[in-house]
Amino acid sequence: MAPKGPYKLCTVNKAPTRAKVLIGRLIDDLKDEYTIEYAANCETIAEIENMLQTHRPDILFSASMWTPDEAIEIRQAAQRMIPGIKTMAIPYGMQVEQGPDAVVDFLRARWRGVVET
Repeated sequence: MAPKGPYKLCTVNKAPTRAKVLIGRLIDDLKDEYTIEYAANCETIAEIENMLQTHRPDILFSASMWTPDEAIEIRQAAQRMIPGIKTMAIPYGMQVEQGPDAVVDFLRARWRGVVET
């Protein structure tokens, strides 16, 4: 059976290199089931609109450095720009408290629920 997708993914992360590495791990882990294209990252909430207009992603992840209120702001901005976009916020502080493996595990465990709802 061919992988589902492609799904275009963007991130909002103040550490773009880290975002690219973690999303690369996720893509590799899920490659047999899903085709995921990592399109772009923006480092500030102010950059979201431009990134979304340029790349028109199917999915947007916000990193764990954003507070719960900021994660809501990111999600709402994405949904205003692209109705129906799927979003996921990594829990605040997860990267610092639990490390990158926990972040990848979190994303992998929730991927199907995000894209197939």
